[in-house]
Amino acid sequence: MGDSADLTGYGAIPEHIAIIMDGNGRWAQAHGVPRIEGHRAGTENLRRVIKGCVDFGVKYLTVYAFSTENWSRPKDEVQGLLQILGSVIDRELKELNAQEVQLRHIGRLEKLPTLLRKKVTRAVEVTKNNDHLVFTIAWNYGGRDEIVYAVQQIIQEGIQASEVTEDDICQRLFTAGTPDPDLIIRTSGEIRGSNFLIWQSAYSEWYFTPVLWPDFDKEELHKAIVEFGLRNRRYGGRQGCDPVESGYVG
Repeated sequence: MGDSADLTGYGAIPEHIAIIMDGNGRWAQAHGVPRIEGHRAGTENLRRVIKGCVDFGVKYLTVYAFSTENWSRPKDEVQGLLQILGSVIDRELKELNAQEVQLRHIGRLEKLPTLLRKKVTRAVEVTKNNDHLVFTIAWNYGGRDEIVYAVQQIIQEGIQASEVTEDDICQRLFTAGTPDPDLIIRTSGEIRGSNFLIWQSAYSEWYFTPVLWPDFDKEELHKAIVEFGLRNRRYGGRQGCDPVESGYVG
């Protein structure tokens, strides 16, 4: 197992994979180290998953790194997570750019410290023309907050309620211009969506695994993609129907 050829015969490869990276704290507890070390291990694991996505032919990868609710965690943990984000950008930006990975951010940047906000903005700008893999980090992100933001934009632009369409909302989400996720993976055994990509996940396939995020390597990603390829996506229509024919256009 090592490249996209390993998936031949297993059906479609998801164009867009989104991941709820869960289990860092439990991984740290299991290894007898401070909780922040679990977050560091989870961050290091991103290298393997990004490489796996490139090797398997995935075009978009979105990871849920920090939710709008995570600010309620202990102050030292939040500060540690902010420091990790900054150090990862400093350490990985050059290599990701060399690999033609485009970095994007979704969520509210304004709550980040000024220096960190500038680092994120610069990383997005530097890599904006890369097209090997679009890697999106959801930081200070919440699905409900995103929908509220889209509605606020529609109201501010003076669009009449009777004229609002699904496309109007899509164009004003943080993810505008990115295809909806085909496959959403949640690690650690939890089975819930946790306010992640609420609008965009309407027809996504979900894959839940008990594997803790720092241990979710390329082989585990391979298992998830194979499972996806075996599923029959019906988009609300009858089995075997084309999505467009069954009323879904996406």
